[in-house]
Formats: sequence, structure tokens, C-alpha cells
Amino acid sequence: MKIPPIKHLLSAPRLTRVLANALSVLDRPKGAEPAQNLRSPASARSGAFTDHNIRTDAGTRRYKLYVPAAATGREMPLLVMLHGCKQSPDDFAAGTRMNALADQHSFLVAYPEQSASANPQKCWNWFNPEDQQRGAGEPSLIAGLTRQIIADYPVATSRVFVAGLSAGGAAASVMAVTYPDIFAGVGVHSGLACGAARDLPSALAVMRSGGTGVATLRPIPSIVFHGDNDSVVNAENANRVIAQFQGPRSLKKAVTCGESADGTKYTRTAHRDGVGRVVLEQWLIHGAAHAWSGGSSTGSYSSPKGPDASSEMVRFFFQL
Repeated sequence: MKIPPIKHLLSAPRLTRVLANALSVLDRPKGAEPAQNLRSPASARSGAFTDHNIRTDAGTRRYKLYVPAAATGREMPLLVMLHGCKQSPDDFAAGTRMNALADQHSFLVAYPEQSASANPQKCWNWFNPEDQQRGAGEPSLIAGLTRQIIADYPVATSRVFVAGLSAGGAAASVMAVTYPDIFAGVGVHSGLACGAARDLPSALAVMRSGGTGVATLRPIPSIVFHGDNDSVVNAENANRVIAQFQGPRSLKKAVTCGESADGTKYTRTAHRDGVGRVVLEQWLIHGAAHAWSGGSSTGSYSSPKGPDASSEMVRFFFQL
């Protein structure tokens, strides 16, 4: 899609539409068979996928919660998944197959839903200053529903994570920066750094070429995926996310190249701390567009090709 020059975008509604369309453009694989994730098979028993609401001073949001079939009352990890533009919790769950992994590894999955009243295309407003702050806007809503789940279910509070795609990936970056006391790690797929944009015009600019986020004082454990053929969000943004989450500390970097079962090549960069723990992990997927890697074609903005981003995120989070 050709994006018109910033000077021609004369109104906020027009800007909103352009940004939403830019974030939601994706050439879905043609003729792709229904994906079967052999690396993370669905459980023979399905858990409960239920609707909930959260109300705070910042407003109200709906969310869905998946409780795995094997839940026994013991404390479990919690993963908060933030969808991209034009998506819904059910759509995002289908594309990522995260609920099947929850059954396999016994963790809770929450899917907050952006409302059309907050953004006509249901994009998280990651580029608004009021939605980049602790205790305000959308971050307070997402933190609020996370705390509500922790209060209502047996959650291992030291193992709460957040991940997202595109606008949801950018929102996940915001949550990791603004609520490090809640989230022990973050997964960003085809997203952007927290604070990389301050309004709609700057959002369009950083999507094209990459944008630097706000500085952090310590490393934030993170796993980042991005396709190097992404024409919606430039892959340079993955480098900026990693730089933001690294903070001022020096980490030891190791680069490896690999190939997924379907032949998709990738480059994985692991950043280790002083005791050898991988605290930052970056996957650059060669030839991939703006899509959740290794996902299911039953959901939107998801490609069956490439390394399994969902499985790799769960593996990364659980080793922290």
C-alpha cells in the first residue's frame, strides 16, 4: 500500500485510518494448508476460554482468558497476549495457537481486546503519549486486568509475561517498560520500541525507518521476532527494541544461523548476562513479511512458514 506524504494527511481521523491500514496490511500465504503445529500439539482435552471485563478510571475493556485443561489449583505462569489491528482475541488465539501450548505446558493466557471506540481499527494506541505512561490510559487497563487475573486465579506472580504482534507488539513494549514489577519478560513480534513515536505522523515515520525508544535502566528479558521483508513495520525496529531492552549494561552476543523445517532461513542473536543466562533473544526471519511466524492460517496476520514464534516465546519465558 502506498502511504501518502505526511503533509497531505490533514486531519486526525484521516491519520488514524492511514496508520491503521498501514499496520494491518498483510499478504496472507496463498494456497496454504491449515497449519498443524507438530512442535506444539494441542492437548486431547481443551481448557476453558471465557469472557471477562475490566473497568478502571481509564475506561473498560473486554478480555478473554484461557485456563488450561490440566489446571489443578497450583500456581501457574500467566501470558498476556496483545493482538494487532483489526484482530480479536479469538482471531489472535487461532493464529498463534497459544492456547494449545497452554494446555501442553500448563499456563494461563489472557487476550485483552482493544475497543473500536478507542481506535476505529482496533489498534492499540502505542503512539499516544497518554498511552505510554504507567497509571494512565491503555497501560493501566492492561495492568489492571492482569492484576485482576492474579487476584482471581492461582498465578505465579514471578512468572507473568506479555507479548504482542505489530501494534500489539508495540503495546507489549510499553507494558514491559512501564510495569516491570508485573511483567518478568516480553515478546515483541513485528513491533516497535516504547516511546518510538509521540503522535500519528511520527508513528508513520518510525514504521518506515525505525525509531529509538525511551532509555531503560536495566535489561528487560525479551524475545523479538521480525521478518526482513516486512513492508509494514521496518525490521530496523527490531534492533531498536533490543537496544531499548538491553539498557546501559554490556551483554555478550552470539549469532547463529538456522533453517526451519519448511526451509525458511533465520538469524538468531542471543545476548547473555554475566552468568551466561540469555536475557535478550532476536530472531530475524529471512524473506518473511508482516506475519506471526510459524502460526496458523486459520487466524489473520499469521504465516505457517518460518520458526514457531509461539513455541520459542514460551521456551524463552520458561527459562527465565
